[in-house]
Amino acid sequence: MLTTSIDTVSRRFALKLPLALVGAAVLTQPLRVLAAGGANQITVWKTPSCGCCHEWVAHLRKSGFEVVTHDVEDTAPVRQKFGLDARFGSCHSARLGNYVLEGHVPAKELRRLLREQPKALGLAVPGMPTGSPGMEMGNTRDAYDVLLVLADGSSRIYQSYPSRSSVKS
Repeated sequence: MLTTSIDTVSRRFALKLPLALVGAAVLTQPLRVLAAGGANQITVWKTPSCGCCHEWVAHLRKSGFEVVTHDVEDTAPVRQKFGLDARFGSCHSARLGNYVLEGHVPAKELRRLLREQPKALGLAVPGMPTGSPGMEMGNTRDAYDVLLVLADGSSRIYQSYPSRSSVKS
């Protein structure tokens, strides 16, 4: 009779174990989604009529980032709130984790930023250089720099992109 009792308990346990494992997986899944989404989530403040901002957001999404957008009449107060000097200004401002992003920063540099995690305020591409993500015009690209903006307001070149012109054959 002791064997039957152990067999019954073992069968019950064996039947309930897969359900318990599935339940644990279901309960922890939202945590994994939040953790993954947080690392790849970019919040963008842009003006509603800016087409290049829309294109930059599309570039980010195509590159695997989750993007939340906020339409504002003026992005200058957003830059000011994040402590980014107006000289780094462009047409949109964003946050990626604790970093401030300004302008048409390529997704490649955002991945590098997340990988290297430098002590900095963020990245900026001042102005609106032709050929930067969201500002594409065929194969033409102005030379531009992605700047690493430091907490003291200074900056250094994080990545340079050379000019490129369309050549018709």
